[in-house]
Amino acid sequence: MSCEEKPPASEPPTGSPGEGGISFRRQWVCRLLGQALSWIALALFISTVAVGSSPLTRRVRLVVNGTGRVIRTPQTTVIDILEEAGLAVHPEDVVHPAPTTEVASGQTITLRQARWATVIVDGQVHRLRTQVSTVGELLKQVGVILRRQDRLLVNGQRVSAAQTSERGRQDSSHDSFHFLPALPMHVAVVRAVPLHITDGAREHHILTAGATVGEVLCEAGIPIYRGDEVEPSLNSSPTAGMRVLIQRAIPLTIRVDGSIIHTRTLGDTVADVLAQERVSLWDQDYVVPAESAVVRADMTIQVARVREETIVEQEAIPFETLWTPDAGLELDQRRVAREGQPGILARRLRTRYEDGEVVTRTLEEEWRAQEPQSRLLAYGTRIASRQVDTPEGSRSYWRKVRVLVTSYSAATSGKSRDHPRYGVTRLGWEMRRGIIAVDPRVINFGTRIYVPGYGEGVAGDTGGKIRGRHIDVGYDEVDLRLWYRWMDVYLLGRPPPRHEIRWVLPDWPRER
Repeated sequence: MSCEEKPPASEPPTGSPGEGGISFRRQWVCRLLGQALSWIALALFISTVAVGSSPLTRRVRLVVNGTGRVIRTPQTTVIDILEEAGLAVHPEDVVHPAPTTEVASGQTITLRQARWATVIVDGQVHRLRTQVSTVGELLKQVGVILRRQDRLLVNGQRVSAAQTSERGRQDSSHDSFHFLPALPMHVAVVRAVPLHITDGAREHHILTAGATVGEVLCEAGIPIYRGDEVEPSLNSSPTAGMRVLIQRAIPLTIRVDGSIIHTRTLGDTVADVLAQERVSLWDQDYVVPAESAVVRADMTIQVARVREETIVEQEAIPFETLWTPDAGLELDQRRVAREGQPGILARRLRTRYEDGEVVTRTLEEEWRAQEPQSRLLAYGTRIASRQVDTPEGSRSYWRKVRVLVTSYSAATSGKSRDHPRYGVTRLGWEMRRGIIAVDPRVINFGTRIYVPGYGEGVAGDTGGKIRGRHIDVGYDEVDLRLWYRWMDVYLLGRPPPRHEIRWVLPDWPRER
């Protein structure tokens, strides 16, 4: 940003070096002056001590569950600061430094809150506060051994055993001024039971926590298709030692309309299978193998949907915006000399689709249905001198500009006091009230500017965030006033040479 100069040193007292002595009256005046200066120095010292010891100047950084905020507080101990912030400390929480520690300004306090956790397993309910960050650590803490086949529900969502070591995510918002507590965790363990499945000539012995026979078969990767018979039914609830018998029809696969149908059939031909699954062929559709082909186990039937269409596409041709000076318009005035008109590029295309995918796309014709017409904007170049009333009297200005006005001082410029450029502006001036930071592409250096409510200043500095219609009015460190407002400011005196004037000002930042 910008910078500010240090207050100028006091001028040395004047005197007559040629005088041989000092009169009694002069000695008396000097004595009184010395006493007055002593009292002023004492008052400044007391004021400085008072300000420096104010409890409101204590700055402490709180980091709660990984989210940090800097606060000001009159409290002196860790526990008092946390209570003031509305943060209760429980025995399971981790606080650093210790709660009774006295905190100095600039110190960091870290609080990691324990989360509430509920574990339901083997008919028992465990409720506790804990610092562990993974489901696996929580189960270990309550003494639960999880088998690979057991079902684990975390906050109502099913997770695999491999996920028990992953850290749970915690919501946090860097845009909030509130510390979010660690989220509670609810864990339920459903124990697996043994089942025996006979699938034709194959036998499966599995441990499962599925709720139904159908779910068990799905989890075991054993698909059930139309025509298959399952005993007991798919909706039956598994019990320990249950035997499930599957009698299979002929398995095959149908690919149609972007879907894959795994089914079983008692039909003889491809046409029988399509009829069973209610798959119809239309117009140019075709099937591989042919409809008359004999069905065999594990075959794949591919149905291709075919369609053609002719379309006319239109694409906009953007128009250009051109600027032209207008001596009849006053500075910063604009008018539309000619409206712009986009052009139109048209194309006629023939497209062939198979299963919704484009297989061929043929351009039959392309033409310009409409030519673009550029937009012409005229900007004013006539400069008129006017008067603005100020507390110091009427001032002549040649341009009035609507800008965002902020303020700064050397201390807020982003440079430390030991920086060699601290208190030095872009032009090398020592910072003081009356220096204004500008974007030199908009307002030339050296321009005198009148800012209502601030007074007259001179453009003599820049800033990293000072771009476009944005200026930063400077202050001495002792009298900084914070500004943030949109207002009209006035460029005083005579205008610069015409080749140095930016006739069209940027429209950013924008006033809301």
